[in-house]
This record gives sequence, C-alpha cells and structure tokens, in this order.
Amino acid sequence: MSFAKRSRHVAPPPASPFTAETAAQKVRLAEDAWNSRDPAAVSRAYTPDSRWRNRSTFLTGRDEIVAFLAEKWSKEQEYRLIKELWAFEGNRIAVRFAYEWRGPAGQWIRSYGNENWEFDAGGLMAERHASINDLAIDESERLFHWPQGRRPDDHPSLSDLGL
Repeated sequence: MSFAKRSRHVAPPPASPFTAETAAQKVRLAEDAWNSRDPAAVSRAYTPDSRWRNRSTFLTGRDEIVAFLAEKWSKEQEYRLIKELWAFEGNRIAVRFAYEWRGPAGQWIRSYGNENWEFDAGGLMAERHASINDLAIDESERLFHWPQGRRPDDHPSLSDLGL
C-alpha cells in the first residue's frame, strides 16, 4: 500500500512538544500496546537504540526490549494495565500506572509504578525509566476485569478506582 493511502487511514503518533491532549493520547496508545502483550508491536514505539531502566534491569535497543517483554509476559499471566498521565513538558511525559497479573503459582499481584519518558523528534520513545512495586492481592481484590486486550473506554481510570 502506498504511503498516501496509509496516511489517510493511520495518523502518525503524537510528537513533541506535547499538549495535554496529545500527551494523554500518547499515554493511552502506550497502554493499548502493552495490553496487546505483543513484544514486537510494543517495541516499534521506541527508537532502535532506546534506553530503558525497568526496576533494576537496564536495556538498550529494540531487540533487548522484545526479549525482555516476551519473558515478562510469559510469567505475568492475565496481565491487564492502566496508565494515567501525571505530567508533561516539551518532549517528556511522566505517567503512573498499575497492572494486575497472576504469577506461575497462581498468586495475584498488583504492580504499581511511575515511568518517565523522553521522545525523539519523530515521536518515538528514546528513554524509559520505570520504578515499580508489587503487592500480592487476593483474587477478590482485583479491580481490572475486562477481557484480555485493550481496556474498554468506559472502564474506570486509576484515579476513578482510588489507586
């Protein structure tokens, strides 16, 4: 398909400098991608040499990101994520997030965290710094119940849920 035909159907990702609207859109696009649990698709939102800190793991480049995410989602079953815009300026966005998942032994976990993102001029993420804490929860404490995949638009946000 030619670029002209594709460009009518697929808008380019928001790029900096961000506005409140484009920063929130960027956060939701990231949430949707991560909820797909498709490491290769997720990696395409990052620069080829993107640098990450995820907890105590340091990664560089898409190949390392794909391998990391594939291993992560092989262990984190029933993964469901909500991200929320915290702040933005220029080419940087800060988000807070929570995700729920079931570990290999069946224990439910809610992971809470914050991410700092920096983007290149084309709107790809060049840096991602994530701090994350895990809390074991009972199945009855779960709050994220939509079918695997994209969170429905009418599902409560983190703030709505009091998280």
